[in-house]
Order: sequence, then C-alpha cells, then structure tokens
Amino acid sequence: MAHITVENGPSFEVEDGTKLVLALEDHGVDILHRCGGNARCTTCRVEILAGQPNPPEEAELEILSKKGHSEGQYRLSCQIRTSGDLTVRPAMTVTTSSMDAGPRPTE
Repeated sequence: MAHITVENGPSFEVEDGTKLVLALEDHGVDILHRCGGNARCTTCRVEILAGQPNPPEEAELEILSKKGHSEGQYRLSCQIRTSGDLTVRPAMTVTTSSMDAGPRPTE
C-alpha cells in the first residue's frame, strides 16, 4: 500500500500500481485531467514534495518540455503508478481553472 498526502488536503492509502490521478480524484482532490490520462495536456501535473514516484517515460518528458514544465519538479499524475509514499501538490484544479475536470482516465 502507498500512503498519499496532498498538501492542504487529504491523506490516504491506495494499492500499489494505482494511477495517482485516479487515487486523487477518488479521494476528493480537486484536480484537472483534461486529456483523460493520455499524457497530452499537462493539466493533471503535480509537484512532488516528498517521495519517489516511478521514473517518467519519454511521452511524459516530451509533453512537459513542450508545455514549459521541464524543470523537473512536476510530474503528470496520470503517468505515476503508486508504489510508495508520496506528498504532492496539484498544480491545476477545477476550482481555480473554472473548467470541468475532463474525462475520467482509464485504469
């Protein structure tokens, strides 16, 4: 089990291998995911405050760089599979963007 803590939000446990974006949404975290979890839009990006998520794959690195987020502090929550404890801060939320969350990403 992975323990996920959201800055200024909930703390919860999820099974290893769960997509972080789904874990966040299922636990009431206000997070966007406009492309449905396909590593195309960067709206589900989170800042990793503590812990070590799985390494990013090429598609994630490419879109982060293309959208100007290549400094390394952000990851796409749709591309992280939980495997240990993490503390995160969502970069974009439904509330602050005035958009709907987007289609639910697939498992």
